[in-house]
Amino acid sequence: MSDSIKLIQKNKKAYFNYEMLEELECGVALQGTEVKSIREGKCSFSDSYIVIKNGELILIGFLIQPYSHGNIFNHEPSRNRKLLAHRMEIKKFQRKVNEKGLTIVPLEIYLKNNLVKMKIALARGKNVRDKKEAIKEKDMKIDARRQLKELNY
Repeated sequence: MSDSIKLIQKNKKAYFNYEMLEELECGVALQGTEVKSIREGKCSFSDSYIVIKNGELILIGFLIQPYSHGNIFNHEPSRNRKLLAHRMEIKKFQRKVNEKGLTIVPLEIYLKNNLVKMKIALARGKNVRDKKEAIKEKDMKIDARRQLKELNY
């Protein structure tokens, strides 16, 4: 069975601010109009993060705009949402967050076989020096691509 994956949005800010240690794919518990809004790409990772409460992953701060063709049954845009993962995976993440002072951040939201999935990661915050190195590395890659393009002409 082939998995058809359609990327909706990527959290670029998380990749810049954090060093990813371990990733996990999980489902998202959504209401009907939320799924339709996500399909339209009307969602935002701005300042969203994940906490573990009572053995459940809770997504906080993830904004899903109201569905354009919705009515009075539209959802609340910034409500907390439950993420669906296996209990053992949640316990493993909980241990690492408690022991090592790590955080859990959402990375991507995508459709996989018409189901909304989210890739989350256990992450460690980068310091200012690491961020500057990442910017420098990115600039060097851009310059190298530009020079290769000039050589090909």
